[in-house]
Parts: sequence; structure tokens; C-alpha cells
Amino acid sequence: MSVKIGISPIAWQNDDLPELTAAYTMEQALAEAREIGYVGVERGQRMPPDTEGLRGMLRTGGLALCGGWCSGNLLVNDLATEIAAVEGQVAQFVALGAPCIVYAECSNTVQGQIGTPVSARPKLDRDAMAGYARKLTDLARWMADQGMPMAYHHHMGSIVEAEEDVDRLMQGSGPEVGLCFDTGHLLFGGGDVMATLRRWGERVRHVHYKDIRPGVVADVRRRDLSFLNAVIAGAFTVPGDGCIDFQEVTDELARMGYAGWIVVEAEQDPAKAPPYDYSKKGYETILACCRAAGLAIDAG
Repeated sequence: MSVKIGISPIAWQNDDLPELTAAYTMEQALAEAREIGYVGVERGQRMPPDTEGLRGMLRTGGLALCGGWCSGNLLVNDLATEIAAVEGQVAQFVALGAPCIVYAECSNTVQGQIGTPVSARPKLDRDAMAGYARKLTDLARWMADQGMPMAYHHHMGSIVEAEEDVDRLMQGSGPEVGLCFDTGHLLFGGGDVMATLRRWGERVRHVHYKDIRPGVVADVRRRDLSFLNAVIAGAFTVPGDGCIDFQEVTDELARMGYAGWIVVEAEQDPAKAPPYDYSKKGYETILACCRAAGLAIDAG
């Protein structure tokens, strides 16, 4: 049993706030990630859109594609329309050997609206969530038939943010719907990180190690700020720089036999948190946690 350690390039190349990271290039992000020791990277929006171009960039950087975000619109699309919208990305991820596609509902999310408080996020009642979960199962089954597992990303500002949302989505969907377990988003949303991991460990297909600064999060909640303003303020950070006990998380992953990717995803203002330094801190924290938990590291 072993895990691989990857990173999202978002610290160097923020997709939602590109002006925040304008001084950095994707080539720099990949080179520095590999120098630190990461063996994979999630897909960023400013990577080449075509499969061969992306393959070449990854090969030059010496990195595997360890997943990537997929903006879903299943709430407003029928199944056939949604399949048509995502099939290109699914085919690309299959061709490049990605372990999963990280899917999240974005048709009505407020996560990208800097003027909208994260508290104004959309919510589904129990019946609506159950209906969405059934529809999502059909989409995930289609993806699985193409050879690409789905890992659903619960995310601040979206219909699946709180622990209760995760519970209802998992309860209402079939096993084809895996979970992208994100520590930072779960805690920011008021959830119990360890209880959720223990409850849904068998559905976890992908793991994001993301820490939070609780004082900043409390201030964001008090001032009723947006998700993007929370990012700028420094709500998120890398493992080892916030309040989450990643040793406890890693011990549980080892206990449940997790053998996938652990991915650092920590969008910050690089003027306050230099990407190389913080990404290195995150990597070293994960390495130490895995060693203490007896989880072997696959060096790619």
C-alpha cells in the first residue's frame, strides 16, 4: 500500500484570481513542484487545452496528471447534454492516465463571485439533493464506463459545502460517485473532518490536503465576505501552517487502506505566501505524516 503526493498549480497560477499570480508562469509552477518532490500535478486552466500539448508540458516537467477540476452543470442540464459537455475532458484524462476527474456542481455556485458572500451559497433540500444524487450517479456511471472514476469535490459556495451536504450526497448516490475529500473546505464549512472521513472513507477516491487559518475564517464569517475575499485574506494554507491535525488524517487513511493521491491545494496571495516556500512546507509535512503512519510513498 502506497500513496503518491501531488499538487495543484493554483499557488502559482490561480484560476479564479489570475491577477493575484500574474508574476508566475505555469512552467515555473511545474519545475518548482518537481524540484520540491511532487510527482504529479492537477490540471490548471492555463495549461495547454489539447491533449498532446498537455502531455508534452507534463513530460517536460517530469510530472503525472493527478486529476483536475471539472465544472459541472448537471442541475440545469439533462444527462445527455452534460455528457456532451464533459466528454472531451474525460477522454483527455483517460488518455493521460489521470486517476480521476474532480467534479463539482457550478451552475449556481457563488465561489467565483467576489461580491457575493459565501453565506449566500445555494442550498438543496433533502428531496432535491436526493434527486441530484441520482442524476449524478448516472453521470458517474457513464464516466466509469469510459474508464474515468468521478471524485465529487465538496466546495465552499456550492450546493455541497457542509458536512450535512456531503452526507446527503453520499447517501443518495451510488458507489460510482466517489468523494474528493478536502480537509480545508470541510472545516471552513463547519464540518468535522475526522468524522466525515471515517463515515465515508470507502467512497474516498481522491484527497486534497488543505489547511485553514481559523482566525481568518472566523473573520470572514463575521464580516460575511465572499469566498474569493477569503482566499485573498489568507483563509487557506498548506498542511503544517494551519490548525488541522494532518497526522490524524493520515493515520486514518493508512487504517482504511487508502492507496491513491494526496494533493496539496492551497490558493493564497503569493506576496504573503511565496509558492515555493509554502509548497515545500506542505510537501515536507505530508512526507513526515506518511512516514509516521507507515504509509509508503510512491516516488513515481
